[in-house]
Amino acid sequence: MLPMPTANTQWSLQEKTIAKEAFELSYRREIAAVMAEAKRQATLAADPADLWQLNDFLSARRHYLDGKYDFSPESLVFTFAQLIKEGWLELQELDGLAAEKLSKIRILTLM
Repeated sequence: MLPMPTANTQWSLQEKTIAKEAFELSYRREIAAVMAEAKRQATLAADPADLWQLNDFLSARRHYLDGKYDFSPESLVFTFAQLIKEGWLELQELDGLAAEKLSKIRILTLM
């Protein structure tokens, strides 16, 4: 699911700091999971085809994550909702954002 931009979303300096920390935290969590899976696949690799399959896995994940982790202010509400739905972030890790943003994120996680 690609984030859809929101119109005129303003972020205070404090909100940007909170958002950046949450964004980086969820990215580190997801990357750790990708690394664990890559290590698992590497351990099980028995022939060259397994190596190329690992390469394909890593290439696909990198492409997906590069598109998913968009820190543009217009997309952050949608990005955070997606990260929460996928389990990479908890709503309370966004405490300090404006109530309106938290409400939008909460609603989007239900969709």
